[in-house]
This record gives sequence, structure tokens and C-alpha cells, in this order.
Amino acid sequence: MDLGENRLADNIPVADNTPNENEKWDTSFTQNRELSWLNFNRRVLEEALDDDVPLFEKLNFIKIFCSNLDEFCMVRVGRLTDLALFNEDNIDNKSGLTPSGELRAIFQKMQELYLLKDRVFEKIDREFEKYGVYNLTIDELTNAQVRAVKKYFQDYIFPILSPQTLSLHRPLPFLENKSEYVILKLEKKGKVTYGIVPIPNFLPKIIKLPTDLGYPFIRTSKVLYEHVDLCYPKFEILQKTIIRVTRNADLSADDEVSYEDVDYRSLMKKILKKRNRLQAVRVEVNEKDKEAFVDFLCGELGLEPDQIIQSDAPLAMDYVSELKEYLDRDFMINHTYDRYLPRLGERMGFSGDLIEKVREKDWLFSYPYDSMDSYLKLMDQAAHDDRVVSIKITIYRLANNSRLVDALCRAAEAGKEVLVLMELRARFDEQSNLDYSRELYDAGCDIIYGMGGYKVHSKVTLLTLKNGNSWSYITQIGTGNYNESTAMGYSDLSLMTADPEIGNDANNFFRNLQLGNLFGSYTHLLQSPSTVKPTLLDLMENEKEKGPEGFCFFKMNSFTDRDFIDKVADVSQAGGRVQMIIRGINCLLPGIPGKTENVECRSIVGRFLEHARVYIFGKEDPKIYIGSADLMTRNTEHRVEILCPVYDPQIKEEILDFMNRQFQDNKKSRVFGPDGDLHPIEDGRDPFIAQNHFMEESSKSLVKLPSDEKKGPSLWTRIKSFFS
Repeated sequence: MDLGENRLADNIPVADNTPNENEKWDTSFTQNRELSWLNFNRRVLEEALDDDVPLFEKLNFIKIFCSNLDEFCMVRVGRLTDLALFNEDNIDNKSGLTPSGELRAIFQKMQELYLLKDRVFEKIDREFEKYGVYNLTIDELTNAQVRAVKKYFQDYIFPILSPQTLSLHRPLPFLENKSEYVILKLEKKGKVTYGIVPIPNFLPKIIKLPTDLGYPFIRTSKVLYEHVDLCYPKFEILQKTIIRVTRNADLSADDEVSYEDVDYRSLMKKILKKRNRLQAVRVEVNEKDKEAFVDFLCGELGLEPDQIIQSDAPLAMDYVSELKEYLDRDFMINHTYDRYLPRLGERMGFSGDLIEKVREKDWLFSYPYDSMDSYLKLMDQAAHDDRVVSIKITIYRLANNSRLVDALCRAAEAGKEVLVLMELRARFDEQSNLDYSRELYDAGCDIIYGMGGYKVHSKVTLLTLKNGNSWSYITQIGTGNYNESTAMGYSDLSLMTADPEIGNDANNFFRNLQLGNLFGSYTHLLQSPSTVKPTLLDLMENEKEKGPEGFCFFKMNSFTDRDFIDKVADVSQAGGRVQMIIRGINCLLPGIPGKTENVECRSIVGRFLEHARVYIFGKEDPKIYIGSADLMTRNTEHRVEILCPVYDPQIKEEILDFMNRQFQDNKKSRVFGPDGDLHPIEDGRDPFIAQNHFMEESSKSLVKLPSDEKKGPSLWTRIKSFFS
């Protein structure tokens, strides 16, 4: 079986790109964002085929692929479903497709993805069997195991089932989002009807089987499917299958209100109750005879046939967590990534009085290669240090049992002013943020809950310190959330500086947030929705005017903003070079003659999630910004974001070297082709994995030296070499 030959269908419907007087956008070098995202998620799935990935991690990549698809369907497909109903004239400016056209293209591509997922899962399942891990079906059980499973069903599962038959008086019950059900076609006295049995979420996901050898198990859903006939003793079972419904979860506070004076806490509680009860957008079916149920499900749930997708692999991959607990320690050590401990601040010279350390020089931390512990220790010190009079911070997502929240509460209880902008609209983290906002409020923190129409996505911390009769600042700007858990798996940058002008900008930024002013303009910091977009476009225009000497390098998660896409094409057409590392969505097609032939885009998918945003302009003394904003319209126009310039020469060199190393990756990196697809890099060099390189580098017990003590070629010599 050559899984590498499996590609998505090429006959996706696209718009006619022939210009006419009504067309505003040139779509000859752009692609639809949703189809680009599906290409990215296929790339995630393909990590399960990499022989260098440990076996259990391969299974995790399949789980991530499925989880990604769930969220994609709930949010993106959900939104398009709404648009197709209420605003079919909303034409995508990258593909010319209507919302209905986008949905057709999405589900056509999704069908192909499921075929690949099934083949990958089967391959990985067979690999597990080589090590005695057997994911069995009923037909594969021994007689003793069959008896044990049936007894388990009768004693433990059957008593808590709630089977129903459907009729005019008993219609199809509400099917909960991402829950599994057995649905049956029944016959009694010549009359055909349907039955449905929910698979309780609180049941174990796997059943360990009696054996003296290996790790045999059977998924609970298979057992229930096999014995569900016992729930209908007076019916003949004609056909049955397992289904799983995904519902539209694209709810935001801004869809619910159109005014400023709103209680966001109450609003978010309302939204969370509504989320699981919205329109179905996808049904997964776990048997090949899905056709027996297509008409019924379409009629009951208001779906089109292509929204019902058959899969041989498990519909839900949540059993993987229980499997991890089943397997012994030696198995997990041998078949998961080697344990990695990030570099602690002490090994970088960041120890002792951390406030004084930041006053002495700027510091850059690169997660997960550097530990987030350095930031948390700074916040711990700020909580009790008499010099610190206030702490101000924007929060989007937090870890469970957050150390940061503990530090902020202690600071407030110590009498310091603590201002927290808690963004309650962080999708799927709303409840967590509600809970933390209450804890912070009870400790005495001042809380801002929302900014009426604009999510606050920035990652900014400001410490204000009293120095005799004057004030000074320490500012931290990050590309990722203040989340200790994700900082161990997401690749992000965190800059700490005592630059007084940046601190003054940050202080004005928080003052503007408190006053409800979302359009601040600052001396150094760039803020969406006010200055990020025009400033970056101006910097790109400067590179365009340099002709062949122009250069831009961007690293981000997704690239969808049409204005930036067109400006990249402008730089390319003027002879300038544009290099980009884009993890996920990329709506620009590089390498299109006369349009984007000087653009090169790559994507890295590996052990860690690439999450940093870095923007570099120019070859000579380049301008570098880091921060929270992707070049997506939602970030540049509809969110509060912050980008911070990098001034310290040593840190600029570190960032340039980091980007250079990532662009050298030829194993975990893929290159975007003119077809919009992701292709392996075949450059003839020895395999190089950037993430592995950074882990090896961070394991060295070296203290970073001040820039005036560094040896070797000058900074600008190395920069020129990087861009050559």
C-alpha cells in the first residue's frame, strides 16, 4: 500500500478567473482559505507516516488531525453554513466562490481526507500489533474473551442504556455535539422504523481483555454496536451503524449584541449554553452501508448527502488517552518522544534579582526550548517586590492551575494595583476564563471583560516600578499565550525589555483599553486595528521600491489578508524577494509567473506547534517586529493586537539565526507549490530538522553573553550572509 501516492482530488470547483468589469480581485495567484487549511491538516496526518516519529506519537497525530477537523467543522463550516443561508452573495475574494460553493468544495476534499485517514490508521494499527497492542473487533476475540465481553455488556453497559424507537410521537431526539450514537433500521410486523441508542460519554472508551500476553483491548463502542440488538428483542435488525454529529459552534459575543454596554460574563454564560444546540454541519458514519441511513439523516438533520462521511477508523479518538494508561511505562518510554527539559533561565544567566537583570539588558526567550519558568519567576518577584506598584496584563488563554493567576492574586492581596484584561471570547476557553476572572476579581484585581466588537488577542505584561520620585517600566511582549502547558509544546518568542519608551507606549496602551479607545497610536508599538496594517504595508512598499534589493521575511500561523497578499505580489513583481514560513493557511500561491515568482513559502509541522509571529523588512539593518498578530483580516482589522520592534543587536541576531535555521529545515518543512499544495523539499542536503537543532542547542549549558563580548563575524555580516 503506497500511502504516499494518495493526493486530494484535483477537480475542486474554482471560479473562472477571466477578468470582467464586475470583478474586483485577481484570483490567479490566490486560493481559498478553507481549502488551504484542509491541505495543512492533511500535512498533520502525514506526520503519522514519518518513520522518525515514535509509534505512539503517530497515533497522537491522527488524534490531532481529527480534533482539528472537529473544530474546523464547528467554526469554519458552521460560519459558511450561516452565510449560505443568509448571505449567499458574500463572495470569497481569494477564489471567487460563494459560501455554497465553498461548502461543496470543502466536503469534496474532506471525503478524500477521510479515505487517507482510514488508510493511515490501519497502517498504524498494524504497527502496534508488532508490539502486542491489539485493537480487536468482536470477530477477532477468543471464545473466553467473547464471553467476558458479553458479560461486561450485560452487567455494566446494558443497565444504563436509553434505547428509543422513533415514530410520529417519538421524533429523533437532539443529538449532542461530538457524541456517538448507534442508529438502527428496525422492522416489526412488516413495518419499518428506526431506533437510536446514545453511547454514554461517561463509559470507559476501551475494555481491557483477559490475556497473559500483550495488550489486547476492544473499544467500548464496538461492544455496544455488537450487542445493541438486545435492546430491541421484539424487532428484526435490518441495518445498524454508529454515527457522530458535529454542530455549528460559531458563536461569539459580537454576533449576539450590537451595543457597548453589555455584561460579558452573563453573555458568555448564555452563549456556552447555546453552543451545543446549533445546526448539525457534519455526520460521521462508521459502517460502509451508510447509504441505508443517508436519506433519513439528511431529512432529520437538514443536511446534504455530502455532509455525511463514512470512515472505517474510529470516529472519536478520545480512546487514545485511556490506551496510554493501559500501556506500561517501558512501552511508553520506547514509543514516545524522548523527554525534553527546556533550558532554565539560570543557565542563561537570568537569575537573582530578575528585575535588575531586565534593567541591565533585553532578554529573549524561545519556548519551548527555554522554560516559561523565567517569566513566571519574574511575576512571582513582582508580586512581592516593594519597587513594583502595578501589574497590567492582557490574557487570552491560561493553563489549568495557572501559576500566573496565583502570582497576580498575591500581588493584588499585597496591595499592588493589578489590571487584567481577560478576554472572555477565547473560543472554547470561555468557561475557563470566566472562572479565572472570578478568582482574580475576588483577590482584588481590576478586571476588564470585553472591548465590544474586538477580541483582545495581544500578549502584553507591564510592570510599573517606583524609583524615588520617578517611574520606570518593564515590558514583556509575547507571540503566545501565558499558558504554562502550551509553552511546553508551542514554539513562541517572549521579549522582556526595560526600554522606557516601549514601557511608556505599553502604559498608554493599557490606559486606552481602560478608556475603551481601541485605535491608539504609539511611538514604537504597533497596534491593531489602528497601526499594524498601515505600518507593515508601508514597510513592504519601501522594500518594493528597492527593486531586486527588496526583501521581506515573515513567519506566522496563517496568511489570509488580501491587502497583504497583493502587496507581497507587488514586491515580487518589482524584483524583490519574499520568504515566508506559514504553519497553516496560506491563501497566496507562490511561483506564479508574472505575479509571485519571487515568493517562497514553507510550512513546518513537527513535534512542537509553530506559533511565533515574526516580521523582518530589509537586508541592511533590518527592521524586526514580533507579536501576537497573523496577517489575517481578523487580526489586522478586527482584533486588538500588539507588535513590538526588536532593537537589541544581539536579540536581532538571535531571531535572524532562528529564522535561518527554520528555513534550512528539509525534513519537517514542506514548500507551498503554485498549486497551493504542500510538497516535500528535495534539495540534496543531509536531512535537517530545525526543532531538533534548537533542542540540542538549548541543552548546552551556555550563558548568553552581552553583545559586546560576542566573538566571530559582525552582526551585519551574518545578516547579509543569511539573506544571500
